[in-house]
Amino acid sequence: MATKKVTVTIPEELLDEIRTDAAERGLSAYVTEALRAKRDRDRLQELVNWLQEEHGPVTEEDRAAAIEELEDLDAEHERRRATGKRGSGEAA
Repeated sequence: MATKKVTVTIPEELLDEIRTDAAERGLSAYVTEALRAKRDRDRLQELVNWLQEEHGPVTEEDRAAAIEELEDLDAEHERRRATGKRGSGEAA
């Protein structure tokens, strides 16, 4: 992957914290990962906005149902991890 050197201005206190956290990976890798994560969140927010324009806002009932489904999936994954079982189609 091609790279390009850029100059950015970061508050000194934040830079000190980041350098400590990024010590093993390096500052460039840390910043690259952070920028990718921010870009992905921005794209996801654009999708959410578009979906709300197309279909209306998420209702509390929809939100509760989604949370319940996620909790059920998490419980199933935890059960499988605890028993060492894999579902069909999963690699050994």
